[in-house]
Amino acid sequence: MKPSVSIIMGSTSDLPVMEKACKFLDDMHIPFEVNALSAHRTPAAVEQFARGAKDRGIKVIIAGAGMAAALPGVIAAQTTLPVIGVPIKGMLDGLDAMLSIIQMPPGIPVATVGVNGAMNAAILAAEMLALADDELAARLDAYKSGLGAKIEKANRELAEVKYEYKTN
Repeated sequence: MKPSVSIIMGSTSDLPVMEKACKFLDDMHIPFEVNALSAHRTPAAVEQFARGAKDRGIKVIIAGAGMAAALPGVIAAQTTLPVIGVPIKGMLDGLDAMLSIIQMPPGIPVATVGVNGAMNAAILAAEMLALADDELAARLDAYKSGLGAKIEKANRELAEVKYEYKTN
């Protein structure tokens, strides 16, 4: 099994956030790899990874980063593969990481999800892959249908909650 998605994080301390992406990709039967690489501490390894990812069959890269949050942009600068950045909450509630990731110069785009939004990054990666995979598209349709069912169930449960002045 060869990975089609690569999940990269600046440090294993980011794993509690990034594991949500791992779980979603696993649930969708999408082969993926997970590695820790640092734009500042292992720049040569980041360059080697980014330049070789396409040749290894990677189709989408999800890169999580906090603090300076350079990793997604450094990777995007060295590949034509889509890169999805996940700002990791740290200082300034992750706003610093988010701004670092979304403010890329022209020609070096990084799709960016919300702070700690690794699951949304995985969903976006799956949607990209589903453009050429009907079976994956069907699994995503089923997943998204289930989201609506959760809200419908929540509303049924809320209807049972009684207050003196509640009108529904």
